[in-house]
Amino acid sequence: MGSSLWPPKVSMELHVKNREKLLASLRQHLSDSSRPLHGFVLLQGGEEQTRYDTDHLELFRQESFFAYLFGVTEPGFYGAIDIATGDSLLFAPRLPSEYAVWLGKIKQLSYFKEHYMVSTTFFSDEIASVLQQHYQGAGKPLLFLLHGLNTDSNNFSKPAEFQGIDKFDKDLTTLHPILTECRVIKSNLEIALIQFANDISSEAHVEVMRKTKVGMKEYQLESIFLHHTYMYGGCRHCSYTCICATGENSAVLHYGHAAAPNDKTLQDGDMALFDMGAEYNFYGSDITCSFPINGKFTSDQSLIYTAVLDAHNAVISSMKPGVNWVDMHILAEKVILESLKRGNILLGDVEDMMAARLGAVFMPHGLGHFLGIDTHDPGGYLQGLERRKEPGLKSLRTIRDLQEGMVITVEPGCYFIDALLLPAMNSPITTKFLNQEAINRYKDFGGVRIESDVLVTAAGCYNMTKCPREIGEIEGVMAGAPWPAKNISTHARNGLEI
Repeated sequence: MGSSLWPPKVSMELHVKNREKLLASLRQHLSDSSRPLHGFVLLQGGEEQTRYDTDHLELFRQESFFAYLFGVTEPGFYGAIDIATGDSLLFAPRLPSEYAVWLGKIKQLSYFKEHYMVSTTFFSDEIASVLQQHYQGAGKPLLFLLHGLNTDSNNFSKPAEFQGIDKFDKDLTTLHPILTECRVIKSNLEIALIQFANDISSEAHVEVMRKTKVGMKEYQLESIFLHHTYMYGGCRHCSYTCICATGENSAVLHYGHAAAPNDKTLQDGDMALFDMGAEYNFYGSDITCSFPINGKFTSDQSLIYTAVLDAHNAVISSMKPGVNWVDMHILAEKVILESLKRGNILLGDVEDMMAARLGAVFMPHGLGHFLGIDTHDPGGYLQGLERRKEPGLKSLRTIRDLQEGMVITVEPGCYFIDALLLPAMNSPITTKFLNQEAINRYKDFGGVRIESDVLVTAAGCYNMTKCPREIGEIEGVMAGAPWPAKNISTHARNGLEI
């Protein structure tokens, strides 16, 4: 199967707008703080990395904040924004002449100025002198450097370093929260790229469904996805390492890593949980599809899958500006617990289960996360917001109220994880809710996750992901039926509002 899609042309106007957005926010903050509108935002782009001590260069991908502001694909750059004038300055590495022998033509500074739509360009060994000359304030020039905590990784962003930085005053606290918040609300240009990443990834997930057969290896399905998104979408990068889990592996939340490398043989009767998303021009997608390897749901598989799908749909139906994300997570938990009770896997009162945090036994991860240039886009926790302590809720990547322009994943799941079920069975608080005979039947089931990327709109939300979700749709697609289904619009199929 080919593709009806074609990679869209990307205008650097996107990054011009991102710089303008940051400049307006930063100037407003400085004015509100009675601080002068002088100084420079200065970011250092990423550097190429070799594999350990060899000369093998890993495929370069730009540092995300730098990509957001400047759109530069090459390594070794710096970028600055003059707060007083709004000018953008790009600093390119001064390449040796032998670069042209091995790596191609050395581009002139004028090329970078035109291509990346910046005010002016220099070499990176000129940063100190250029910024000194451009500075219009009194005293030492002030640099606003990027330094702050990523609340998903607990790593700190790296402030720029260059020869001569000691001649400047440095502000390490102002820039990070402002720039992070700029990334939370997406522009129409950003949304268009996220939508394309979703479109090509959705199409690739359908291709994987069609080609899944008993006896294949998990990595063969991963390769089909990667091939489709690169061949037809020009997506050289994935948003993250593909999770291609089948059978009991689908209960391993971050399966696919080096110690579990998507290498199991697909068995008749197993469920697949495939979490894969392509990245296009820095902007990503994050999509999970769950389906039976043989193309037909059993009653047990239908029970768990429907529980998760109902939670997925309930959340999307409830999303709109002002809704709190913790409430959406709790809603998803409740819908799943109610379904498990109807299926006689759980016993007792659902409200009592919620109070005992039983939902975290079956869905230990958070409901979703911001999505953009990073799979886990920053901004989940504003300054002053504290992470919840309860099981399940402590894994939430944000606890914020939804706002128009946010893109967030909705990814409820239900898993049978021994490391969580065994303690729950032995706990006096939770054991009374568990039908142990029924749970033992699901011992090697694994899990189900359904994940879509959702844009918050003024009226509600819009599901950017276009995969078959209903059981009948999945079975039909795996049997060769067309997708999208005939006579059903994309919006009606996904229950969307725009």
